[in-house]
Amino acid sequence: MPSNKILEEKKLVVEQLAQKLSAAKAGVLVKYEGIKVSEDTELRTALRKAGVEYTVMKNTLTGRACDIAGYGDMKQYLSGMTAIAFSADDPIAPAKIMKEYADKIDCFEIKAGFVDGGVLDLAGVEALAATPSKEVLIAKMMGSLMSSLYGFARVLQGKIDKENGEGAEAPAEA
Repeated sequence: MPSNKILEEKKLVVEQLAQKLSAAKAGVLVKYEGIKVSEDTELRTALRKAGVEYTVMKNTLTGRACDIAGYGDMKQYLSGMTAIAFSADDPIAPAKIMKEYADKIDCFEIKAGFVDGGVLDLAGVEALAATPSKEVLIAKMMGSLMSSLYGFARVLQGKIDKENGEGAEAPAEA
């Protein structure tokens, strides 16, 4: 039987993970069994750059943290060698990065995920990964708004030119 000290340490680890999961906007569970050290290092670097936290923990501890955080439905995916990546800022980054690496590395696979309090299956995580980033969506929206304004400005300029006689041909003098 484990000592009280070890049990207290595990409770603390579970509570910390539960707090991080509760604060996270999104996360992804992956099977990382068989991944090479160089691939894992590359993955962790990409996640760190994107502000995504990545951790490997015993499935029982992760399951307890999921229960506390309100993601109890994710426990069904906790089998084998499982890691979890989550972000407190960007809801798309964990899914996008994990999908990229799952496509590159054969033994690395996405199991499930969560976003906005709901649990996603593999198809849901892949759909989330296909979503353009916030910056791209903002740029598209701004482009749409700007094209409307440019069109409006051209119509107004045409009206002004017509009233000033600039757009019409000059009458021929006899």
